[in-house]
Amino acid sequence: MPEGHTVHRLARTFGEVFGGQAVEVSSPQGRFAAGAALVDGLVLHAAEAVGKQMFLGLGPADHSPSAPGLADDLRWVRVHLGLYGSWTFASDGSAEVSHAIGAPRKRVGERETVLAAAAPEGSVLAAWEPPDPRGAVRVRILSAHAVADLTGPTACEVISPEAALAVQRRLGPDPLRSDADPELFVSAVRRSRSAVGLLLMNQDVVAGVGNIYRAEALFRAGQSPTTPGRDVPSDVLHEIWDDLVVLMADGAAIGAIVTTRPEHRGDGAGAPPPRGRRAVRQNTDAAPGAVPRDESFYVYQRDGLPCRVCGTEIARSEMAGRNLFWCPSCQRDDRR
Repeated sequence: MPEGHTVHRLARTFGEVFGGQAVEVSSPQGRFAAGAALVDGLVLHAAEAVGKQMFLGLGPADHSPSAPGLADDLRWVRVHLGLYGSWTFASDGSAEVSHAIGAPRKRVGERETVLAAAAPEGSVLAAWEPPDPRGAVRVRILSAHAVADLTGPTACEVISPEAALAVQRRLGPDPLRSDADPELFVSAVRRSRSAVGLLLMNQDVVAGVGNIYRAEALFRAGQSPTTPGRDVPSDVLHEIWDDLVVLMADGAAIGAIVTTRPEHRGDGAGAPPPRGRRAVRQNTDAAPGAVPRDESFYVYQRDGLPCRVCGTEIARSEMAGRNLFWCPSCQRDDRR
């Protein structure tokens, strides 16, 4: 499942590629036909991400927001990619389309590919034809110069501004949003007897954090994932929040999760995951000068390997059906 930085990159892409343009919305698969009819031909005025959910605001061409927030004259398409959802983009070359993002099965992180438009050499932009839909495309969003296809989402619906606001209010604060209140995160954790490692994956507590950021932020804070939330000091929770803000903003900027500090990379520390474990794929894998994926994390998928800081073997267990990774020495229960 994509983590929050991925969805923010998606929202930014929609704003850059389709913002301010009338779009054709269809459902080649047919499962979103009724919803597509409600927004077909409208102008995309807003693209927002809150945690792992994206909201596309479409409305009349003369829409002019008088105040920040969810305008009354917009219809909102809410998309949650879940485990299998993916957006694929293509353009005629006039729009900056650099990636497709999703969460294909048995793959962690982002997938970046571009569908090339099959336009004859020397053709003019007006003659551009988008590629045919591939697979079971739930939603196709088409403008004069670009197309985006959605496959396999957990949720895709057209909702009112009131319903969109209700969904957003149920979510915890998002470290990537300027309107996020970290005190809501701190107080929610401090009120709970649940393990802090479990709370960080609860989207009602903090929106957008997934398994990688959970494991890495706890390691960087020296906090055991099994400590009850009410026993984690407030200053540690503020430290974790501030760290997530920086780490996730960097992930949104470069399209990859990198949590290791320069002094903890190299010198054999970049050993591959244990045999049989599928390595995390990063958008920057082939980029010159990018941090290699085998050196990007402290504990995530590194069970059985030595800790980059203390040399202790990284541990793995299961928490609420998800793999949990930590260093038994750097993250002892009695550290705090």
